[in-house]
Amino acid sequence: MFASELISNAIHPLHNADTVQTALDRLAEFKLYHLPIVNDSQFLGIINEDELQQVRHPEEAIGSLSLTIINAFVYEDVHVYDVIKLFHQLHLSIVPVLDYKKNYLGVISVHNLLDYTSEIYAVKEPGGIIVLEINNRNNSLSHMAQIVEADNAQILSSYVQTFQDSTRIEVTLKINKTELSGIISSFERYDYQVKAVFNSTRADDGTEDRYNSLMNYLNV
Repeated sequence: MFASELISNAIHPLHNADTVQTALDRLAEFKLYHLPIVNDSQFLGIINEDELQQVRHPEEAIGSLSLTIINAFVYEDVHVYDVIKLFHQLHLSIVPVLDYKKNYLGVISVHNLLDYTSEIYAVKEPGGIIVLEINNRNNSLSHMAQIVEADNAQILSSYVQTFQDSTRIEVTLKINKTELSGIISSFERYDYQVKAVFNSTRADDGTEDRYNSLMNYLNV
């Protein structure tokens, strides 16, 4: 996925002649903390809400103010991972997208990015989640996929979390079924450490039966 494919056409940039109040209204409308400033097709930078709120006269034009402008953007053909990196590094709510002539093409909002992330990680798809804790040397996604597919299931998405000064990693698997007891047993048989399970029907340890017996006793 390229940056240009995530551009939101609903969010219009600010111009030097726009007033502070116009900028604040637009930020509130789109529930953002930053907006780009553009002169014709030339990208000038990103303005933030905190600075605008400190301006005493909201009718002043943005171009007449001494504001700290963040000169941050991505080119249209960068990968979405680079977009996420910039969002994280600068704590932005929008990232402008430019072509290689530095013409402004549009912005990616944090809301667009969240929608895209939910798609690539199959958040909306029904299924269960298994979190494995393994040694980095044993990180074979193909072997994990074989274990899952042997139970007539598929991995919808996966991601890896590393830990500083450790050879252990966490692998989170989203699987297209909620009955995960067979898959869990297989992972444990191959010495994978199952750290967490969500939406599963893992083999019951008898707790539910004991709870039901207690409730039946209390109702007598």
